[in-house]
Amino acid sequence: MKKIFNTIAIIGKVKNQQAIETHKELYPWLTSIGYQVFVDDRLSETLHDIDIPRKKFLNLIELGKKAELAIVVGGDGNMLGAARVLSRSNILVIGINRGNLGFLTAIDPENLRLILKDVLAGKYFVEKRFLLETEIYHHKQIKSQNLALNEAVLHSSQVAHMIEFEVYIDDTFAFSQRSDGLIISTPTGSTAYSLSSGGPIVSPDLNAITLVPMSPHTLSSRPLVINSKHIIRLIVSSNNYGNQEIICDGQNSLLVSPGDEILIYQNSNLLHLLHPRSYNYYHVLRNKLGWLNKSC
Repeated sequence: MKKIFNTIAIIGKVKNQQAIETHKELYPWLTSIGYQVFVDDRLSETLHDIDIPRKKFLNLIELGKKAELAIVVGGDGNMLGAARVLSRSNILVIGINRGNLGFLTAIDPENLRLILKDVLAGKYFVEKRFLLETEIYHHKQIKSQNLALNEAVLHSSQVAHMIEFEVYIDDTFAFSQRSDGLIISTPTGSTAYSLSSGGPIVSPDLNAITLVPMSPHTLSSRPLVINSKHIIRLIVSSNNYGNQEIICDGQNSLLVSPGDEILIYQNSNLLHLLHPRSYNYYHVLRNKLGWLNKSC
């Protein structure tokens, strides 16, 4: 039978012992059944006791160019970090859960060989997940930018400190707000920080962006869902004290000064997230969020 994939990348979590054991299982197994396998170079010291040639260790950008399938081992945080890089390449990505919730890394590590055998035989489907581009402008000059698969969060660099800002959608004024901040979320991120702040769960096949206020200083403020083709512009009031920041996926911080403008919009690249045919989004929601199953 013709192979669907020839070259596979293994990407992972360096400091988690369970994840390391999964790496140590994956590489010999995949190579033994005839696949060319490359490994995240951050694992080079961790996997020193496995016979892996040095040339097989590559960085994420190189892995995205070399491989057709990336297997991300760890929690959703690992997937988020990998996604921002791998979305630039035409590579399929699947996750093995060695973290906590595991909305993005949904494969049970106890059954990984059984599930991956089906995937490698072509029994899978692909979801395209979009990312958000965030750009910070100071005096009309761009000073920083980054990507987010889950969300971009505007907030004060001081704990429990309200900030003032204005929100424009495609240059049309939408609202001004005084709050702890604002969460701008993709459907992928709707089950992350946005959900814990009262935002809606958005089906991943919708092209939508959610704006969720954080502790707003008004009872009438509610989450807003817009089409992802729109460009969001935030103007941070010059009356704010101190600095603010934009956090992308809870991992990368962009400094925002009073008076800065922030543009947030859908990036042109997509993450091609692969799922086994048995994957069901609503089953994942029931399992992770503790929803009730049918009573009969």
